[in-house]
Parts: sequence; structure tokens; C-alpha cells
Amino acid sequence: MNNNEVLKELAAVLEARKSESPDASYVASLYAKPDKMLEKIGEEAVETIIAAKNGDRDQIIYETADLWFHSMVMLAQKGLSPDDILKELARRFGISGHDEKASR
Repeated sequence: MNNNEVLKELAAVLEARKSESPDASYVASLYAKPDKMLEKIGEEAVETIIAAKNGDRDQIIYETADLWFHSMVMLAQKGLSPDDILKELARRFGISGHDEKASR
């Protein structure tokens, strides 16, 4: 699978997991416990920060992948897709971060 297909394929798998048993699927277990899902995002964010602070390239990649994964689970649970996020990033492209933040 090439890099351009990963988000789309993962989103499809996460959507399919909505109908799985929480006992049979880690993702389904997160859907069953939304607070746990949100805690995992926080945990992975902290681990990503620590990896970045330590400067270990492989650990940064590993922890960021975990953070993205758990964020995608949350997006799927909320009925959102990676495309929704990519559209927002595209909207912001070429706009000063200061200007974009001030416009909210």
C-alpha cells in the first residue's frame, strides 16, 4: 500500500470496527468507552512530546503514529474522516498562522 492510500484504508477499517465486538477488537473497545479513547489520545500526545524532547527519530515516528491512529479512531467515532481534516489544512494553506488563529 502506498502512503497516499494509508489514511483512506485505515479510515475504512476503523469504520468497519464500529460493528465489531469490543471483546474482539481494540478499536471497538475504544468506541465502547469514549472516555478511554480520549485518554489514549492524551497519553499518546504526551508520549510524542517526550519522544520529540529526547530527539529519538524512531521513537518520534512510533509515538506520532500512535497519536494519529488514536485521533483517527476519535474522528471515526464522531463521523468524521481524514478528508475533513485534510480539507481544513488545505483551507489554511498559505495563510499566516497568526492570521488564521485570529480569524477563529
